[in-house]
Amino acid sequence: MNRLSRYIFWQLFVGMALVATSLTCVVWLSQSLRFVDMIVNRGLSAGMFVYLTGLMMPNFLTIILPVSLFAITVFAYHRMIIDRELVVMRAAGLGQASLAKPALLLALVVVGVGYALSTYLVPTSYAQFRAMQWDIRYSFSHVLLREGTFNDAARGITVYVRERTDDGQLLGILAHDERNALSSFTLMSERGAMVETDEGARVVMFNGSRQDFDKETKQLSILYFDRYVFELEAPTPEGAVRHREPRERSMAELLNLDTTGLDASAIGKYHMEFHRRMALPWSALGFVMIALSTLMSGSFSRRGENRRVLFAVLLAASYQGALLAALNAAAKNEALVPLIYGVAALPLVLGGLTLLVPGLFHSAPDNTQTAPNSRPEGGAA
Repeated sequence: MNRLSRYIFWQLFVGMALVATSLTCVVWLSQSLRFVDMIVNRGLSAGMFVYLTGLMMPNFLTIILPVSLFAITVFAYHRMIIDRELVVMRAAGLGQASLAKPALLLALVVVGVGYALSTYLVPTSYAQFRAMQWDIRYSFSHVLLREGTFNDAARGITVYVRERTDDGQLLGILAHDERNALSSFTLMSERGAMVETDEGARVVMFNGSRQDFDKETKQLSILYFDRYVFELEAPTPEGAVRHREPRERSMAELLNLDTTGLDASAIGKYHMEFHRRMALPWSALGFVMIALSTLMSGSFSRRGENRRVLFAVLLAASYQGALLAALNAAAKNEALVPLIYGVAALPLVLGGLTLLVPGLFHSAPDNTQTAPNSRPEGGAA
């Protein structure tokens, strides 16, 4: 690249990085609100919370990067048009292809990053996220019984802990069990600990008592113990298996899909996911083509290019909507899979023709500009 192309490329690259970082922070904050319940009720640490929400970011980056690239391309080229920089570059001999080259190169870089995200990083991180989310919700290994609070450990089980020591001991334990409709019991102990076994979570208590209340006879019985093991009910049905979503599957699994236990509609979603990963990264180049072909085609206007900017935004929104519609249609009818690739490639074809064939859809750009105070040669002084 020559010096002017490098100048445009670095403006686009730095701007895209700033926009993408800002959008990522906004998305991260909005998505993190979904996991506040896990912090409050499951006692997740701040580090675990950040790590869990961070696993979702590669999935959002597949959308954030193309949108950021489109936004900064529109902004940068619009500013260069307003500042007459493109006019000067055209007067210096740069054609449409040379002016568009920096944005197209950056778009190809984003396409490569998009393929890395879609084919490897997103399925890997999302599978780990779903596994951790399942483990946190349906396993007691991450449950922290909070001090001084009545904790709903499971349905029908309430546990109170007065104090938790640094080595994991529980002091002043009270547990109430109402899982049996005919009777309930309350456990009180001086100390204990929560352990996780293959059979489920258990609370081992020492030096306490068990008070059983029969709801039919209204009788209360008390049992004193030196050691007692209180078994917590597993929150999921016995033998429950986590269903792996299409986004969790690797490319090899999607290509050689095991259809055991899947109905026809589910199979279509898995096949659509494969084609989505193959076609969607090219949307970055499609967005750039929309921006370039809209802003750089036609003659220069001293009234500004706001209409072209608005038109580019509307075209980009329509393009994104068409992609989503094609994906949904292909998930229901696999015969429409070519529609995904057709919609993804449409801006590339039309935008390329607009840039390479001046005047095809608009009037050819004016490469010259008359100075405001210039006069025709031979005119009156």
